[in-house]
Amino acid sequence: MEPARLTALGRDCLLWAALAGPALTADRLGMNEPRALWQQAAGVALLAAATALSRRRPLAAFGLTAALSLAAAPALFSVSYGPALGVFALLLGLRADRTVPAALCCAAVGCAGTARIAVAGVDPAPEGLVLAGTLLFGCVLPWLGGRYWRQSRELTAAGWLRAARLEEEQRLTEERARLRERARIAQDMHDSLGHELSLIALRAGALQVAPGLAGHHRAAAADLRAAAADATDRLHRIIGVLREDDDEPLPLAPAGENVEQLVARAAESGLPVRWESGGAHTAPAPGGVAERLLHRVAREALTNAARHAPGAPVVVAVTGDGSGGAAVTVTNGRPTERSSPPAGGGSGLIGLRAAVTAVGGTFEAGPHDGGYRVRAYVPASAATAARPPRPASAPFTRARRRVAAGLGAAACAGVVLVGSGLAWYAYTETHSVLEPAAYAGLRPGAPADEVARVLPDREVRDPPSERAPAPPAGTDCRYYRASGELFVSVDHFRLCFDDEDRLAAKDVIPRVGLSGERRERNEELTP
Repeated sequence: MEPARLTALGRDCLLWAALAGPALTADRLGMNEPRALWQQAAGVALLAAATALSRRRPLAAFGLTAALSLAAAPALFSVSYGPALGVFALLLGLRADRTVPAALCCAAVGCAGTARIAVAGVDPAPEGLVLAGTLLFGCVLPWLGGRYWRQSRELTAAGWLRAARLEEEQRLTEERARLRERARIAQDMHDSLGHELSLIALRAGALQVAPGLAGHHRAAAADLRAAAADATDRLHRIIGVLREDDDEPLPLAPAGENVEQLVARAAESGLPVRWESGGAHTAPAPGGVAERLLHRVAREALTNAARHAPGAPVVVAVTGDGSGGAAVTVTNGRPTERSSPPAGGGSGLIGLRAAVTAVGGTFEAGPHDGGYRVRAYVPASAATAARPPRPASAPFTRARRRVAAGLGAAACAGVVLVGSGLAWYAYTETHSVLEPAAYAGLRPGAPADEVARVLPDREVRDPPSERAPAPPAGTDCRYYRASGELFVSVDHFRLCFDDEDRLAAKDVIPRVGLSGERRERNEELTP
């Protein structure tokens, strides 16, 4: 047999031994009415069967123990099987997945106990309270405790699994961040160096056509212009290799340069560009995400105009929408000189579109009146939209809170019901005590009215009739306690009245486990 199965079998044997202890000792200690030996053996055997079923059939184990408890006591509570009932209810919550079968089983036990109390109960009111308290405090509360324990273990395992997944996600996120940073740097190199190389080509073109320049100097300027254009094309190809298709890098800061200053520097380099503004209040906030995006759009558009539409007039306009958003529009006319063919697929415009739309803006680029126009709008919420969303944490404790609330409610209800049952039990037991001296003063043949003067308010509702001798024929017997002690077996007095309401006989019923000497002393009280 495998070691794991041996360990489980050993635990089951220890559990059965612990639960069988109260079932075998409660009668001898006087906590229950004495039962026959076969009844005790049957109870221990049923507890062994329930222990064997508790691992694979926890609901059957609980139902078997509940049936055994109902057979022993209509109110379900007994010292012999009460611990076993609570333990198997705990195991039911710990080992069973579904809650509906357990709830139906508890409801069935309650209905069966109520029916038995109604049919065979001697005092329905306190027995009903004890039944309700036992169901809540001895069944529902341990079951909820098992459910809480089970969910705690599952949540702990899920927490460790989530921690491992978060570590893996963190590693992937860091790797992704490195790739995005590489793409961001590559894209900014494309934008900034490409723009500067285009301005160099413009300056070389202006130098080539300058008057009074020697022929070899004009040839050097032409070579410089061609070299700048070739460097721009090679830079474009390199950046195309570094950049991934799904990269959406944010632009680097323009080192304190805004769109107007960018346009002024391009005009000084010889680009025929004109600046238009809708007013000072329409410009985006300096140093913000919107200004960086608009600067990047204008820089890329001016670079493309210098490369692909040389000599064409360019107009750069910045307008606002009144809500904090701003738009930049770069429009160039027809080229007046021959341009170099494009060297790539326009990855600069693709990166611009991705960056602008990532913050909730709009981007347009296409032919316009024989030239080309690029327009980008960035909303005022660009700074918020540019931040990555925070991951929402999973509600791991919601189930535990529900179970904890159920535990608290069941505990409170159980305490109230069990407290009420114990208070009623104490009241009825202490108000059914006939003092031994008063009992000794009673004489057979005394009328009932005379005897009633020394009798307590209540009679014993659960008399030990099975331990009492046979009553005289044709008499009505009443039972009273000889002591007010609670939760222990005490002596009882039995008074039997005949048809003429006269005391016909009186007997002392000794407590459970009373020694022979004490029994003889009690018999001396009975004349």
